[in-house]
Amino acid sequence: MSASRRSGTTDELGPDEPERDGADLLAALLDGMDAALCAFDADGVVTHWNREAERILGWTAAEAVGRHGFAGWAVRSADAEEVEARLLSAMHAPGRQVHEFALLTKDGGRVLVRTQSAAVRGPDGKPAGVYCAFGEVHTQIDLERSIALSEALFEDAGWGVVLVDADLRPTVVNAHAARALGTRRTAMLGRPLGDLLAQGVEELEAVLTHVLAEGAPPAPAEIWVGVRTPEGERRRCWRCGFVRLSSPLAEEPVPLGVGWLFQDVTEAKQGEQEAALLRFRTNQLHRAARAAAECEDPAEAAAVHLDFALAGFADHALIDRVAGGAIADGEDAGPVRLLRVAATPSGAPGPTLSAGRAGLPVRYGEGHPALQCVARTGTVRASVGAVPADQARAWARARQWPEDAVHALCAVLRSRGRTLGVVTFLRGGGRSAFERSDTSYAEDVAVRVAGALDLAELVGRGAP
Repeated sequence: MSASRRSGTTDELGPDEPERDGADLLAALLDGMDAALCAFDADGVVTHWNREAERILGWTAAEAVGRHGFAGWAVRSADAEEVEARLLSAMHAPGRQVHEFALLTKDGGRVLVRTQSAAVRGPDGKPAGVYCAFGEVHTQIDLERSIALSEALFEDAGWGVVLVDADLRPTVVNAHAARALGTRRTAMLGRPLGDLLAQGVEELEAVLTHVLAEGAPPAPAEIWVGVRTPEGERRRCWRCGFVRLSSPLAEEPVPLGVGWLFQDVTEAKQGEQEAALLRFRTNQLHRAARAAAECEDPAEAAAVHLDFALAGFADHALIDRVAGGAIADGEDAGPVRLLRVAATPSGAPGPTLSAGRAGLPVRYGEGHPALQCVARTGTVRASVGAVPADQARAWARARQWPEDAVHALCAVLRSRGRTLGVVTFLRGGGRSAFERSDTSYAEDVAVRVAGALDLAELVGRGAP
């Protein structure tokens, strides 16, 4: 129980009850403070001592109030004069003064405290005493570190930091996060995450909801998102960490929201994916070469190369041979006609099927990608683009491809300085368009297929 020293009479103030109520209120306020507090009158006598001061030093209010200064009980005698002078100097100084010194506990120990002291003025405006709030230095330092950490995270951090409330709306955003989301810090506050992200919102909100209910996940999570920007949507990969925020003032943990920290790892993730894809394709080429080496028929070896190439790369593949034999460089062969040599099933998945020795002609119209590929002796990519499904099917039918094809890549078949034909890879609507990295792989497969077809011609077992 905090105590105060009272002097004077109350006859002129009326009944004692109002003063008693005021004293009780003051005692309750002092005892409820998180900081230790003591006060001195103008003569340096202790007038107030709260529970936190008792907790830190062990001296009760009854033992502290009424003593003159700290000498002989809360401070070593050798230090008492200096400590008292520094504390009481606040009566004649503007604002607050901060000091650090060691106090003695009741059991004889020493505690290093940091004090903030300021003058208490009477009704006439003259100094009537000093109040002193103090706390253990390590506690103060911990608090200052926490504040400094928060300020650094929201100003200078090299990763995004967003505080999300219980409704999953941003309440505080640092500069890095605002740049990553392509907006201003204040523009994000209170807005749903769906206004900021075009993709990945459901996954992100699910994680935030889980953190609010169960706590932080054991490890960072990598989430792919689509960020809306004035230039269009950008696909990014963020490595995210989450912490649940709870109020330190509540008796029971009450979630205030979630601290969401993230770092853009798109380039590193894409590099990992590209490296993994390259390893897979290299292994496929190696396996295909080993399997083709066991084929007695070179035409069958060409089909084997195609089957291995399709895995993870395309949905359909076609091999078309130049009619009338291979075209040598510089030779004027006139209009080129192509004959179907082999194709994958257009319905259910299955191995590449040979067209046999008949070599049926393919009715490719002028400007067909396969014919362009032969004319240029180079790879040609084609895509239907963003059109309705019926137009996409019509586009595929007009090119003599399976109806579900929306992306195509035609690679020329070259062997011994001659053009033998074309291999065409097709993708359905569930896949992305062919890219430059896909071109290199298709050309590697085409070299192997062309070698097998050339060998088939030499031994007299391939298509005409």
